[in-house]
Parts: sequence; C-alpha cells; structure tokens
Amino acid sequence: MAPRPTVRPVAVPDDVTGTPCPACGTPNPPGRRFCRRCAAVLNPEEKPPPLPWWRTVWPFRRRARASSGRAVRLLVILAVVAALCAGGLLLLPAGRALIEDTRDKLGKPKPITPVSVEASDEVPGHPARNTTDGLSNRYWGASAEGASVTYTFRRPFRLVDLLVTNGASASAQPYARQARALELELEVTTQDGTRHTRKLTLGDKPGPQPVPTGISDVKTVRLVLRSPTGLAPGRHLALAEVEFFQRS
Repeated sequence: MAPRPTVRPVAVPDDVTGTPCPACGTPNPPGRRFCRRCAAVLNPEEKPPPLPWWRTVWPFRRRARASSGRAVRLLVILAVVAALCAGGLLLLPAGRALIEDTRDKLGKPKPITPVSVEASDEVPGHPARNTTDGLSNRYWGASAEGASVTYTFRRPFRLVDLLVTNGASASAQPYARQARALELELEVTTQDGTRHTRKLTLGDKPGPQPVPTGISDVKTVRLVLRSPTGLAPGRHLALAEVEFFQRS
C-alpha cells in the first residue's frame, strides 16, 4: 500500500504589514476579508441605526429597540382600542339597521290584516274598511284633502312593505271616475310610542304600487291624503286598497 501523504504545516510569516485583526491583532495584507490566523471578519459591517419608537408599535411582531419607550407604546395601543370601541358604539344603530334590512330582503314577506280601521271622513257607501277587504273594485271615499285613515294591529310586527292601490279601482276605466291623492303622509306609531313619518309619492295610474318601509314594532299606521288630482264638484277622493306585509 502506498504511504499516506503527510500534511506539513506552512509557516506563517510574521513580517506582514497591514490592518490588524480586531480579534487577535495579527496584521493582514490588504485585500483580505478574514484574518489569516483566526479567520475573524476583518471589516465587520456596521449595525443599522435603531428604529424610532413609532416604527416599533405596529405590527407587534416587529422587534423593538431596547431604548424605545414601552409606556408610550402602551398609551398608543390603548388610544387605538378606545377609538375602535367608540366608533363601534356610534355605528351600532346603523349596523343594526343594516342587519334588519338584510333580513327583510332575504325573507319572504307575508300579509297581515289590521283589527280595526278608522277614518276621519267617509263618503256614504264607501267606508274606510273597503281598503282592507281584498277587493280592488271597492274603495274608501273622502270628500276633501287632509282626510286620514288609521289602521290598528293586534300585536307589534316588523312592517316590511306597503302595497297601495290608488283611485277607485285597479282597472283603468273606473280608476278615472273619481279623484286621487298623489301624495300620502305615512305616520307609523311603534309599541313604545315612537312616531315615524314619511311622505309617499304615488303615480297617477291604476294598479298596486309597492312602498318599502322597514319599521319594527309597528302598532298603528295612519295615512293622510294629500295633493289631490281630478277633484271636482260631484267627485271625491278614492283609495281602493292598502295591504300590509310583515317579515315571515
């Protein structure tokens, strides 16, 4: 077998001049990156300057510098949390209304009938209860503008939609025989006594006209006839049908 080679150490000359090693002090010739004796880095890179304190607040996983104030960071975090809580409280009614409107659109509304109907003015032969009888060829007749009809319900409910059939009938020819109100004042009273008022604009045409509402805990609904058209001697205001729909 051939003899194994013998490794002979190479003598390191000591007459080299250059930058001394920061670890062992051995001089090294120019151009070297590591010490020829201990292999330490001759020109270590300078550490980056520490981040300002506001750069260490968010995100929390970022390493904070040792000199940054923890008390200041804690105050900033508490201020952000307080602002979020205050914003949530202020937006709570709007968020609740959005949720209720979404539930109204996802569900299928079902009709609900009032237990009593009262009017401030009625033409003989055309009582206000005709507006809830399910027949569009019979109507409530009022002699002048400002007449109102009030519907009372047995229990509070979520009023999703109204369906109003204006005039004397849903058919075109009988519709034009009597005057119509082109605007209705809607006044809804809830179970706790709160009143919601709206102005409804109706088209001067026969047939049902939908009116979205979206009011909870409704107890009574009052409609006032406004902006009459076709009103003349021997004619009166007519309202054929009013249908109410609740959330299913």
